[in-house]
Amino acid sequence: VQLQASGGGLVQAGGSLRLSCSVSGSISSINTMGWYRQTPEKQREWVATITRSGTTGHAESVKGRFTISRDNPKNTVYLQMNSLKSEDTAVYYCNAKYGSGWRDYWGQGTQVTVSS
Repeated sequence: VQLQASGGGLVQAGGSLRLSCSVSGSISSINTMGWYRQTPEKQREWVATITRSGTTGHAESVKGRFTISRDNPKNTVYLQMNSLKSEDTAVYYCNAKYGSGWRDYWGQGTQVTVSS
């Protein structure tokens, strides 16, 4: 499984960005797709997940502002980020949990910087 994240950038507080994660490989064995983020001061933290059936979950810190979704024909997962805050500044990583062992695969990360 290969994951390619894109869409990060610099945005003012209150603005929006949409991250994309393009997936290739043995897609049928992927259980869930998700987004995580990390700053130099913090451990990598979970942001959102979407299951194979389409069920979604979002961290409390982003609930109501971020939305995870997917486009199956395009093999792409999105993270729509609205009402961005300076504390959302981080490197965002796309994640896939694969197979019976729920092995983690990661994309290369995309930087999101929110200026206040």
